[in-house]
Amino acid sequence: MQYLSTCAFSMLSTTPLPWPQSRRLRLDPNTRAPDTQRLLLSRFWRAASGFWQGAGSRRAWLLTGLLLASVLLQLAIQYRLNFWGRDFFDAFGRRDEQSLRSQALMFLPLAGISILVAVFAIWARMTVQRRWRAWLTQHLIDRWLANDRFRQLKFTVGEDQNPEYRLAEDARIATDNPVGLVVGLLNAVLGAVIFISILWSVGGDLTLQVFGHTLTVPKYLVIAVTIYSVLLSVAMAIIGRRLVGVIAVKNAAEAQFRAVGSHLRERGTPTPLSKGQDEQHQLLSGSLNDVIAGWRDLCFQFMRTTVVAQGNILLAPVIAWALCAPKYLVGTMSLGEVAQVTAAFVIVQAALNWLVENYAGVADCLSSVNRVASFLIALDQRDGDEGRPEG
Repeated sequence: MQYLSTCAFSMLSTTPLPWPQSRRLRLDPNTRAPDTQRLLLSRFWRAASGFWQGAGSRRAWLLTGLLLASVLLQLAIQYRLNFWGRDFFDAFGRRDEQSLRSQALMFLPLAGISILVAVFAIWARMTVQRRWRAWLTQHLIDRWLANDRFRQLKFTVGEDQNPEYRLAEDARIATDNPVGLVVGLLNAVLGAVIFISILWSVGGDLTLQVFGHTLTVPKYLVIAVTIYSVLLSVAMAIIGRRLVGVIAVKNAAEAQFRAVGSHLRERGTPTPLSKGQDEQHQLLSGSLNDVIAGWRDLCFQFMRTTVVAQGNILLAPVIAWALCAPKYLVGTMSLGEVAQVTAAFVIVQAALNWLVENYAGVADCLSSVNRVASFLIALDQRDGDEGRPEG
């Protein structure tokens, strides 16, 4: 920890910044040692978890419980709608007008409840995000302003010059994204468990004739969705392996651009007008070029990951229908069961491929968490804590 604090403080020393040399920022967190990354995450959580401790913790836990309840309610409604879809398509296949009317009337209350639960889930998630952000930002402000630390922390070459960006944008991302990601991950895990049971029971085994031999594939839909999800996750991991670093550089360049403008405004023009204007123009233009370059790199990364994500959206339901076709054609699976299994297949593969859908969000979150953590470590070092930081 002492080593990490020393490294972080070296980036946040009291040495004034030589601005003309500062604008080229090429930090890549992918080169950060795993131990250092773990320590940054640990330092962030040690501070951020204070939201669920001490004064106000009862309300924080209540909101967290309501958020968990909203996830469970959404899954329950989704599960019920899955069986509604089976009954509806079975009636559709039989051309049963009375059953179709009955199912259509049943859909109205289910849809209404689903909408209400979705609205409740949005309220619960955004309330937790808002209150957690307020708590963490206030904690950072209190530490930064105490004992005039804001006057003592000045950043050196290679680090953005704007601690205010960490208090505002990075603190927001570092609290908003984890809540959304954890809720999504919990929903994915529980959804996978629930809907795999449908693939297991309704899909059953598949019997094929191969070169005169009978081949039985047990629980073939569960096997198929697992293989498909693994391949998709591997493809996303390979294609998007640079996304974390690209997002980190883009965020740092944005902060640097703001810092250059703030510094120029604060220091005035100590040199002759024309020379000062040229220097200011060069500094701002160079920082802007870094920002645009970062967004260009991010665009290319998103284009690559979109190939996998969009391909999955198109392929998943088609693969599910194709896998059900042999049993449907021989009459061992009804039209309603095919629709039910297809919906379950799409839900399960989306759950198992949670990383595919959230790779960019994880990368953005990790970038901001690292920056907030390094800010906290710099404050710790400034206080002379030497690895014994405040919460």
